[in-house]
Amino acid sequence: MTTPDVLPYGSWPSPISAADVSAASPRLEGARFVGAGDPEVWWGESVPEEGGRSAVRRRAASGAVRDVLAAPWSARSRVHEYGGGSWTADDDGVLYFVEKTDQRVWRLDPGGEPRPLTPDAGDVRFGGLTLQHDQLLAVREDHTRGTAVPARDIVSIPLDGSGTDAAHLNSLASGSDFVAHPVLSPDGTRLAWIAWDHPHMAWDSAELRVGRLQGGDGPEWTTVAGGGSSPLQPEWIDDDDLLYADDPTGRWNLWRLRLTADLRHEPLAEVDADTGGPLWVLGTRWFTLLDDGRIVAVQTNGSDELVVHDGAGGRRTVPVDAVTRLSIEDARGTRVLLSGAGPGGAGLWDVDVDEPATTRLLVGGASPWGAEWMPRSRAITVPGPHGPVHAFDYPPANPAVAGPDDERPPYVVFVHGGPTDHVGGAASGKIAYLTSRGIGVLDVNYGGSSGYGRAYRERLLGQWGVVDVDDVVAAARGLAESGAADPRRLAIAGGSAGGWTVLCALTNSNAFGAGISRYGVADLRTLAEDTHDFEARYLDGMVGPLPEAEALYVERSPLSHLDRLRTPLLIEQGLEDLVVPPSQSEAVRDALAANGVAHAYLAFEGESHGFRSATTLVRTMEAELAFLGQVFGFETPGVPPLELD
Repeated sequence: MTTPDVLPYGSWPSPISAADVSAASPRLEGARFVGAGDPEVWWGESVPEEGGRSAVRRRAASGAVRDVLAAPWSARSRVHEYGGGSWTADDDGVLYFVEKTDQRVWRLDPGGEPRPLTPDAGDVRFGGLTLQHDQLLAVREDHTRGTAVPARDIVSIPLDGSGTDAAHLNSLASGSDFVAHPVLSPDGTRLAWIAWDHPHMAWDSAELRVGRLQGGDGPEWTTVAGGGSSPLQPEWIDDDDLLYADDPTGRWNLWRLRLTADLRHEPLAEVDADTGGPLWVLGTRWFTLLDDGRIVAVQTNGSDELVVHDGAGGRRTVPVDAVTRLSIEDARGTRVLLSGAGPGGAGLWDVDVDEPATTRLLVGGASPWGAEWMPRSRAITVPGPHGPVHAFDYPPANPAVAGPDDERPPYVVFVHGGPTDHVGGAASGKIAYLTSRGIGVLDVNYGGSSGYGRAYRERLLGQWGVVDVDDVVAAARGLAESGAADPRRLAIAGGSAGGWTVLCALTNSNAFGAGISRYGVADLRTLAEDTHDFEARYLDGMVGPLPEAEALYVERSPLSHLDRLRTPLLIEQGLEDLVVPPSQSEAVRDALAANGVAHAYLAFEGESHGFRSATTLVRTMEAELAFLGQVFGFETPGVPPLELD
């Protein structure tokens, strides 16, 4: 056995380049079985080397892969700004998709050219596309009505192109601020969907509605579940019974609703885990019905697992590589298309739930550098001032190098966005980029995160900027006190809401020696004024309603306390970001310059909320590594230096 070289943490040589990570970590956007017999698999995939274009690709039974939707077309919805459900297809190979540039729905027949199915009517967006009973259903978001609040409804889009005349788009359901998950009953006479209204977010309070389709302006509907809970993803079992997820008990579990028995709700598969999650994007599915009546579901308690419920109380786990971000994209017979992330990164799998040994990895999911370069997660729980804090630890991992015995590694504490979101125990290429160089990563699910039940999620209500900060500080200090990390070389990094926590932590604690904020929230009042409608009232729950809570908004905001910010900071911002506008990052930059604090500000043309271009992804990864090396005093060979102002 070869003795590993001993080198300072942070400066280890690694085969994992930023360009490799950008190319090896597919951002998948839906998948479907297409065709009869032995079907093809189609999927959506962001292509970083093409500026983040969202392609639709197909894999034939032979294994050959080619684009269905080629450049310059890009299937990407902007409903709710986060999109989702931007394409679907039928078994004849006809693709229906939302084109990024105009947000219209288009049809692409085999061998043909795309043709529009919806009007060219200005800022009208579509998303959540599904084909049901020879109807193309979608969520429509109309920004043309001259008000700050767009109108949203569920529409049926004619497949023959007659819907380019707006009068031929049939509105099936409206009457609420937000709608999602439309599904037609087997006989096509009823529609079920999820609806919610400001100031709630879908995971706070939503309704499951059912209406009988009668033409005209949509069905007369009845709320059949929710109100004080957050139902998700209705699926028809038959014409009178619905399957859905809901969390009235504090966990998202499966329920059956019998519409002909005085709306009798029957819990199915009650477990201390979640089948469900935050409805940030349209089209996410946590379960599906197989043809034989069994249910395949994702269950989350920290990490994810795939389970099969037999309908009689029996439950078994299906072994799969993916352990986080699981979504059941489609099902055919006993096969399901499962997207998610595992030890080898994000991927798409074709899983036979009765013969899991035949599982095929279709896209991504395997480290191109070998498993020895991908760090294994260690779930940890540390005590915090508001209760236990859950996190995943990724120690430095390099098969050829070890650190000195008298040195502890630097660590970066990752803070996810949302803040109502979740990370599971699977290393990404970005994590391996750091750990292979001798920099540990601690990925924290602070209070407010999903995946641990409603009580843990609601720990953040009214306490954003307090609980999240206390929890990430507790997790970082707990790791350092265990001897796993150097307490003098702890950094914190996050984007969006995670960037807010970065800025709050740096202005309200001395736990970190460096910070990285990606399009981070810096001023709550500006966020409340400037952000898009989907999150326009999010802060009512996270902080408090305006104007009553204005003093709290000022007190919590990092921009109110930049005189206390004396920690080196790297700021990264997309210039087309409508969720967190560039003005917020620019204000932080200007204050740091005025205070004489070492910093760098990187702004990216063409990027919005979340970076997609390969050029941007490579630049940010290399800049972050160079920044950490400068601040913490280790060499970073192979990456361009970063000039700090």
